[in-house]
Amino acid sequence: MGGDSNRFSGFALMPDPQKPSPKLQPSPEDLLRRYEKEQRSAVIQRETELQNSLAPFRVGSVSYLNAVPLTRGLEAEVTFATPAKLAELLRRDELDAALVSITEVLFNDRYDVLDGIAVASLGEVKSVILAHKPAFAEIKEVLCDPASLTSVNLLKVLFAEQGFAPRFTPMTSYDVAKTTDAVLLISDPAIDFVRSSPPHEIYDLGAAWYELTGLPFVYAVWALRRGIDHQRLRLHLRDAKDFGLDTLDYIISSRTEYDHQFRKDYLGWHIHYHLGSEEKRGVAKFIELLRKHSIGSVYEPHYVF
Repeated sequence: MGGDSNRFSGFALMPDPQKPSPKLQPSPEDLLRRYEKEQRSAVIQRETELQNSLAPFRVGSVSYLNAVPLTRGLEAEVTFATPAKLAELLRRDELDAALVSITEVLFNDRYDVLDGIAVASLGEVKSVILAHKPAFAEIKEVLCDPASLTSVNLLKVLFAEQGFAPRFTPMTSYDVAKTTDAVLLISDPAIDFVRSSPPHEIYDLGAAWYELTGLPFVYAVWALRRGIDHQRLRLHLRDAKDFGLDTLDYIISSRTEYDHQFRKDYLGWHIHYHLGSEEKRGVAKFIELLRKHSIGSVYEPHYVF
């Protein structure tokens, strides 16, 4: 009998059908794929929720790279134009809201400003520049980007604070920029110009403002036409901003302007999108200096959340 029992000692025992089989643990790769799938589903869901969310409101924004995170998911519903054109459409009540230069709000007491959202910088901005061949103190005339509103007035302040007052003349064509002694450029054309290795010194207005004040500078805000109920619109604009910042890595990777490292530095570092207490201090300081140098009739902004 002992020999018979030993015959079976090398065989595995049959599994008990009454006991559940142990579950295989997912691999790290499986977990990553599952997470990425869930993330894609969440992004698609948020995009779907934002689609057609603006109607019946008419909304405008700039088409520049720095504004892309603020209209994520709303692109098909937004009118894109230059800052100057957007201001014109707002004044004619052809838009209910637009991402416009801060001076459009400060010089016209007819808008509410959506709190919490801005296009701003704390220091070097990379896309608002004075390109000049003469020394700063010797500049007699500045040709100005026709799309700009805020930057012209910011540069006037920066000159005035140093005791200078050159002429400011609208530029008729970007083609003349490289042959001009002093030219003010903004946004994508400014980036293009700097990256073309021009024979100019580059004066970054964001860096100059920070050196002067130690504060952020706010270039653009959401201006809302006063006198209409835009509470629902404000909600959707905040949702779009949150979506844009939550998917900023995707925006940086998927856009085609310039190179990836530049987009990463520009959108992730040089530009920021919050309008908080420090940014409002920067706006207040800008108002103070505009009034000090008698640059337009200036009104206090009315923030709404």
